[in-house]
Amino acid sequence: MSKVKITLIKSRIRKSKEVLANLDALGLKKINQSIIKELNPAIEGMIKRTKHLIKVENL
Repeated sequence: MSKVKITLIKSRIRKSKEVLANLDALGLKKINQSIIKELNPAIEGMIKRTKHLIKVENL
């Protein structure tokens, strides 16, 4: 499995409950906060749903 670095680059304000739930599951609460996760189908789905708010880098 590869690892990815996910950074929240846009605000969570006025987003749908589904998008907020995905960001919470990823652990992203503040702008410019980054996390490193193992890439698996569940994480890929969360990235797809929130791609307009985050930046993803391969490690």
